[in-house]
Amino acid sequence: MAPLSLSDAKRLVVKIGSALLVDRQTGQLRTDWLKSLATDVARHKARGADVVLVSSGSIALGRSVLNLGQGVLSLEQAQAAAAVGQIRLARAYEEALAPHGISTAQILLTLEDSADRRRYLNTRNTMAVLLGLGVVPIVNENDTIATDEIRYGDNDRLAANVAAMAGADQLVLLSDVDGFYTANPNEDPDAKRYDVIDAITPEIDAMAGDAGSGLSKGGMKTKLLAARTATSAGCAMVITEGSALHPLQTLENGANCTWFTATEDPQTARKHWIAAMKPKGAVRLDAGAVGALSRGKSLLPAGVTTVTGSFKRGDPVAVEDADGARLGIGLVRYTSDEAVAIAGHRSSEIEPILGYPGRAALIHRDDMAL
Repeated sequence: MAPLSLSDAKRLVVKIGSALLVDRQTGQLRTDWLKSLATDVARHKARGADVVLVSSGSIALGRSVLNLGQGVLSLEQAQAAAAVGQIRLARAYEEALAPHGISTAQILLTLEDSADRRRYLNTRNTMAVLLGLGVVPIVNENDTIATDEIRYGDNDRLAANVAAMAGADQLVLLSDVDGFYTANPNEDPDAKRYDVIDAITPEIDAMAGDAGSGLSKGGMKTKLLAARTATSAGCAMVITEGSALHPLQTLENGANCTWFTATEDPQTARKHWIAAMKPKGAVRLDAGAVGALSRGKSLLPAGVTTVTGSFKRGDPVAVEDADGARLGIGLVRYTSDEAVAIAGHRSSEIEPILGYPGRAALIHRDDMAL
């Protein structure tokens, strides 16, 4: 398959490593580089694309402020540096993008947030609203609270999970290496770079070596893990060297890179993922609701006649017609107890019944595989 183009992306996630954003010697922000990235982002926003930035840099910025030197930090020192640096990192992006009329938001995540379905859905919904309002979310690992067992450990994997969560169709890893090679090019003069990888085969896996053997933290192994996550969610991924000014424009102008292609679009991939789930309950619908679903509508509580099973918000449930025939599977937005209480009622009645404002749809159309 031919290499893709960033100009085709409808929703673009860009991962930025610490070394690109923060000068290793001085610990200071590379302001000119960040301004050039902001110009690139503004250009993609102007053509109608959504953009999400996954950025390292909080610890690197914070350790300079706290005079922690260049040595290895303890967990507590790293978390303290992150707490100080995160403020500066968010402000830096805000100041870089504001001249382009772009608002920013900060989202801090841990691996636990992705593993917990309720937190995952909350984050996904928040991100969807932000993107709908034209905001550029700045995502980073929540280093201030994350310990080893709940850490991503590298922002390549975090970026891939964010791309899947956001329904992105392209992910850019701005890295310290200009693509995926048959071997480490610093050690093997015969190493060849791939322009496009359509499938991550065992042979490709073997070329990545061990997790710590690449050119950056985590090496190529983590980038392959990121590629698997992204492409399985319908998101193409590209690795390119990102230190030049205007890194996205440089990539578009033909810089060395490796593209990992996706065989499906994000929405189709998500539907397949939902369809493969084992339902934890079921909702039976009246004829009117069945007709609404066939026209691409979300499932509202008013169309539900029966709720069975025990489930939490975000769990998969079977969607059935009036005779009990399965129509598909969806991720429900209420617990089973809440669903029982609001079944057959209009969305405007949800707050009086539950005692708090709820979501209008019991299952949103984007969360159903019919």
